[in-house]
Order: sequence, then structure tokens, then C-alpha cells
Amino acid sequence: MSLGWPGPDVDSFEDLGITPELVEALAAEGIEVPTPLQESAIPIIRKGNNLVLEAGPGSGLLVAWAVGLLDRLDGEAESPRALVACASSGSAHRLAESLARMGSSSGLTVSALGGAWALPERADVLVGSVQALVDALSAGRVSVEAVEAVVVDQAHLLEDFGGIAGIERIFDYAPGEAQRILSALPMSTGVKSLVDRLFKRTMTVPEPLSDVPKRGEVRFRITPEPREEGALRVVEELLASGARHALVYCHNADRAADVGDYMTLHGFVAGAPGDASVPVWLGIDALEARAEAKGTEGLVVVSCDAPTDVDMLDRRHSIGDEGVVVVLARELAHLKNLGKRTGYETIPFPPPVDRSTPVTQLRDSVEQAMQEFDTAPYVLALEPLFEKYDPAEVAAAAVAMLRSKQAVPDRAPEEVRHATGAASAAGVPSWAKLFLSVGERDGLRVGDLLGAVTGEANVPGEAVGKIDIQESHSLVEVHDTVARTVIQALNGTTIKGRSVRVDFDRPRRTIKRPRA
Repeated sequence: MSLGWPGPDVDSFEDLGITPELVEALAAEGIEVPTPLQESAIPIIRKGNNLVLEAGPGSGLLVAWAVGLLDRLDGEAESPRALVACASSGSAHRLAESLARMGSSSGLTVSALGGAWALPERADVLVGSVQALVDALSAGRVSVEAVEAVVVDQAHLLEDFGGIAGIERIFDYAPGEAQRILSALPMSTGVKSLVDRLFKRTMTVPEPLSDVPKRGEVRFRITPEPREEGALRVVEELLASGARHALVYCHNADRAADVGDYMTLHGFVAGAPGDASVPVWLGIDALEARAEAKGTEGLVVVSCDAPTDVDMLDRRHSIGDEGVVVVLARELAHLKNLGKRTGYETIPFPPPVDRSTPVTQLRDSVEQAMQEFDTAPYVLALEPLFEKYDPAEVAAAAVAMLRSKQAVPDRAPEEVRHATGAASAAGVPSWAKLFLSVGERDGLRVGDLLGAVTGEANVPGEAVGKIDIQESHSLVEVHDTVARTVIQALNGTTIKGRSVRVDFDRPRRTIKRPRA
């Protein structure tokens, strides 16, 4: 069974029937108005029904399943009432801290397996990595007699490292009547199979959409925390490129005040939408901000806080095609999902590449990889090393290992391998020129091509050279080592609404005719 998203139109968590103590705890964290995902999910969970959440960070996911669960549990037992399984011990620790802040208002205790948590086996809500929970359950250290719910958080991360079997073992130990809650984005084949086998009479939010009309493009910039620093850099670039005002959206008034202070501190004075005397406008309610900004020339939209739902994305970014959403890496899947559900193509807006020094190039390359790859499974794999070594040392060792093993792919032709080897020995990259069947007549810009190459083919910006956009086609120079990867990744994709054909640029041969 599927349920629509958004859910019922409510203005507060009190409208969902949540206890005043829990509402107050959420308000203390700055969470006052439910997202559509939360509106749909909380009533289902409070009733004890099974639920699959096809959602990720950025949608209000944690509150969506945690509030309903904490609201319906009581703390009378001296063993867990709920088990929460996640990808790693680090994730378990962070989840437990968030749940503990909410659960304390209801008199519930929360603990995690591993780390500095007292008496985890007696907590009302026990959080742990899949392996830690399986080990504790199989050893009999944790009782399941009072368990009323089992939650699997971000199940798709577990599949990358064979965690699906562990999830099944946890459900084998748990009482058959216990409520089952699972979140994942994307819903991979393995996760879907797990749900089909183990989740009966299950509801799903949000429901799939079909026949969504195309509405345009939304660009995104992935940034580390604090995200307002990333938003500042985006605003600086957009204003430097000719925009007159940047309308920066935040989730609430407190957040907008903080972001405005940060922008003003760096010389980009912020004020209310429509104030012609300042370059940065701060928006909260999209409809109100749009009304004030109506008719403004040179206006660009920046979401400092990622939109939580389809309506928010559309209301913010349907004015113009130059807007940018600033997202954390873990929120990218959520943003792309919103784009598919609303008909917006999400394309990367990479930062300018500085090729001045080899060291700068190295940093740019690593940063580009952080933006383009789903690094969550690798963080999970490396987490045991973080407990023994400083993460900076681990990162440096990984880069050193990668650079020592760099080589041209075996699938490259023999002459390309020889040419690249010679160029590398000389310290100069060898370039290949590619032909793309899209050009000026399609409204193509250099940024569009750079974003397509780096985003679709997972190629670092330093591997892209000269871009020459002509009337009916374009020529792009890339490192020999990635040329075939780019061709395979871009062939058949769509850029500016046109299906693209990509191949090596092959100069026409001049035919010599015999003299008469």
C-alpha cells in the first residue's frame, strides 16, 4: 500500500497528536513545523503500522520515524522496547544522541552498543550497527521479549557491504508482531527484495509518481558543514557573474538571521526580499518572498537549506534557471529524488577549478570526488581505522596509495597507453579531443558541458581542458586516461533537452587527387 506525499496540511506537531513534552523537545531543537514526510509518517507509526520510508537525509527523515515511535512507547520494561539498526557504530552513536535528546522528555532512555553508553541492554531504545546488534542478540546479551518495534535506518548503505543478511537475522530474533520500519534512498533491488519478504501489510511514503512533466533545471553545489560557508561562496560567484540580488532561502527565522549575519560579516549585506539597497535577500516562506521579489531583474535563487519536499523545491526554484541548492553530501540523493518527482533536472554546479599548482590540483581533485561520489559506503568501511588513527592521516594514506597506483586503464588501446606513459613521464598530461553533438543553437554554455562531464562521468575538473562550443556541436579536451569513460557516460544522455552523441574528434582527411 502506498500513501501520497505530502500528507495532511498541518501547522504544528500538536496537530498530529504528539504529547506536549515531545513537542517542546522538538522546539528546543528548532523543529516546530512538520515536513510533508513527517505529516504522512508520524500518524502511521503512532498506530503501530509497518512503514517503508523512501526518503533520505534532508527530508526530515529522522524525526519522521523517531517522533511517532517515541510518542507511542513507554518505559516500563527494563529491556529494549525498540531496536534501531544502522550502517556503522559511528552512525549508531550519532543516532542515539539525537534520539536521547528527544526521548528524555518522555522519560525514555536511549543507548547505543559500543562507545560510552551505560547499560545499553536496559535502555528503552537500543541503537546499534547491524553487526553489533546481531552479535548482542546471538550472544543473549539483549532481551527481545519486550521489543515492540524494529527500525532499519538507511538500508541501502548496508547493502553495499553485505548487511542485508544481518538485517534478516535481526528480524528473526525480534517478535513476529513487532512493528517494522525501514528507510532507504534509493530503494535498491536488494532492499526491495528484503521488504517483499519480511514486511507484510506495509505502507510506503511517499508514493511513486508517473508522467511528471519537465519543468527545467536545478543546479546543486555539495558542501561540507557549516553549509552557510558553501552558500556564501555560491552567492559570491553568482553576484560576480552579473546577478544583482541573491535570494537565499532558509528553513526558519532563526536560521535566516544566522545566515544573514554570516553573509553581512563577509561584506555581502543581507536584508528582506525587495530591499534594493542590499545584494542578499533572506527568504523563509517561498510564496511571500516571491511576491516581494516579483519583477526584479538580475535575481538568482540560492537554497542555503535544502528543500524538504516537492512543493518547497518548486516554489523556490521555479523563478529562473540560474538557481543553486547548497546540499550536504548525504542530502544529494534526497535532492535528486525531489527533482525526479517535480520534473526538474538536477545538474552539478561545480566550483571554479584552480589549476595553478600541483598541490592545488590535488585538493581540487579530492574535493571533486567528494562532491560526485557516494562516499557513505567507504566511510562505513574505513570507520574502524578512524578509531585508531586521525581521519586526516587515513585520508592522506588513501591519497598516497591512489597516486602510487594510478595507471591507464587496460582497455585503452596500446598506442594510447604508450602516449600517456610518455606524457606522464614528462610531467605533462596527454589530451584527447572529443566531439559532442550539441552546441550554441541548443543554448549550451561552458558551465553546462563542464557540469555534464564532471557530474555524469565522475571526472575531476582538472581532467577537463579547453571547451569550444560551436553552432551545431562542441569540442572538449579531456585527459586521455578518462576519454573513454566520458564517451561511455555521456553517450545517449540529455544536455539542454537534446540527446547527445559523443566520440573522439576525428579530423577529416584530405584526399589527394592525381594530377591530370
